[in-house]
Amino acid sequence: MAYRDEWCGNIGEEAVGRRVRVAGWVHRRRDHGGLIFVDLRDRAGIVQLVFEEETGPSVHSQAQSLRSEFVISAAGKVVARSPERVNPNLATGAVEIVVDELDILAASDTPPFPPEDDVDVDETLRLKYRYIDLRRPRMFRNLLLRHQVVQTVRRYLGEQGFIEVETPILTKSTPEGARDFLVPSRLRPGEFYALPQSPQLFKQLLMIGGFERYYQIARAFRDEDLRADRQPEHTQIDIEMSFIDEEDIQDVVEGMFVAAFRSALDIEISRPFPRLTYGEAMARFGSDKPDLRFGMEIVDVGDLAATTESRVFTDTLSRGGVVRGIRAEGGGRFSRKDIDDLAAEIAVFGAKGLIPVWIEEVGVRSPLQKSTTPGQMQALIERFAGRPGDILLFVAAEKAVAEPSLGALRLALASRLGVERKGWRFVWVVDFPMFEYDEREKRLQAQHHPFTKPRLERLEDLQERPLELGTYAYDLVLNGVELGSGSLRIADPQLQKAVFTALGLTEDEIKLKFGFLVEAMDYGIPPLGGIGLGLDRTVMLMAGESSIRDVIAFPKTASGSCPLTDAPSRVGDDQLRELRIRTF
Repeated sequence: MAYRDEWCGNIGEEAVGRRVRVAGWVHRRRDHGGLIFVDLRDRAGIVQLVFEEETGPSVHSQAQSLRSEFVISAAGKVVARSPERVNPNLATGAVEIVVDELDILAASDTPPFPPEDDVDVDETLRLKYRYIDLRRPRMFRNLLLRHQVVQTVRRYLGEQGFIEVETPILTKSTPEGARDFLVPSRLRPGEFYALPQSPQLFKQLLMIGGFERYYQIARAFRDEDLRADRQPEHTQIDIEMSFIDEEDIQDVVEGMFVAAFRSALDIEISRPFPRLTYGEAMARFGSDKPDLRFGMEIVDVGDLAATTESRVFTDTLSRGGVVRGIRAEGGGRFSRKDIDDLAAEIAVFGAKGLIPVWIEEVGVRSPLQKSTTPGQMQALIERFAGRPGDILLFVAAEKAVAEPSLGALRLALASRLGVERKGWRFVWVVDFPMFEYDEREKRLQAQHHPFTKPRLERLEDLQERPLELGTYAYDLVLNGVELGSGSLRIADPQLQKAVFTALGLTEDEIKLKFGFLVEAMDYGIPPLGGIGLGLDRTVMLMAGESSIRDVIAFPKTASGSCPLTDAPSRVGDDQLRELRIRTF
């Protein structure tokens, strides 16, 4: 039999007088005695069915057994609703189907929660019954948006000459910044595959292999602590190009996002996207993923602070630290307790407190009044263009503490003051440091990854001033969320080996971990670069969601578990013996 010839949500006034067949789930049923109304739902929307006892006693009798989430197929004539019965909140609200044929395809138990957008349901319960949760219109819209973005990306990159290539899921464990998920090999007991944290090495090999323009909608796996925008497995738009510079890659990516926003949201994004160096982003916004939808920039007042008698200021500056602050417009209403609460929020970044200056209609109120002259205080206020009703908040600390502390303060102030954050603000953050020093392990680490091309004049710089080196690295940020990272790659075998050495790797470790890549570089490697962009985060922002779990069909919880399948779970002793694995 044919189950349907029309989608429920597509039946409008132009269908009046036609006989149609629809199929879907019973959303609601209302029994008015001689009349039974059923809202039938499929992925396109809802249409109202009418069962009349007078004209169709048989189907009316059948309809009495219908309950929420029953699966049915129904046929009948489309009729216009009377004006007083039109439902303006429903796309099909001007019509209904008078049913003369009904097939009940599947009964349903009462679901644990109704599949409606306005119902507040515990997330664990939603994930346990994800197949019910997916019936909600919001979830369908999100996954449809994801589909549209992916289709646009594929079409756009294809038009730009890119070739889609799949890279291995079972691969070699390599250090890339997070823990690997390991997979035991049955055929080679005691040895393990790793699930890829990214296709990084393989896409570089594809460039060496002459593909020149590669992309992949790639699965990536990282065994790391989770949060709202992280999952143990995620999807990225992976891109690599040969014979290019930074601007070539950025131009392709900008065009791709313009196309995606136009196709999926009918929004025009202007380009080129602005650029900020890492140093500028940290100094002005206290973050390498700045939200540019509002101002409230960080201001350096070290020169002014040095002229005061404030020991907090002068002692910090004498140790090589900085004094910086933020003007919170309208923050003059904050109490001392409010300031203490804000200070507690940023204490996790190392800041030992906030120094406030309340700007009042007449004069100021501040702990700094005892250590500054009226002229010095006025200079501070003028540096921020402060006005009565504002508050200035200062942090005095070493640069590595002050910058992230003020970045967190900026966001906290915007939330407390209800600062408007609308629109779409892309920004490239470029020229990241090559290395950072790991105090716990007492060694250098690559801030991006060890294949990033450093900005240096000679190889000796890697040994003599490693922490001063910048890179040809770039992050794409949207509305304060990092969408992805990329860089030009090292295309000089000697430079690559020198970077590995700077990171403390021995010849044997280089050969063990990266031998296949180092060897491949000796066979003619082109200038190359690329980027990995988070598909989940991108769709999350486009959908207006706060968690990537709401744009992934079957995500994990914050603890990395799946309530639906009860994964991860124990396996049988026979499987473990076959793999030569013992649990403790």
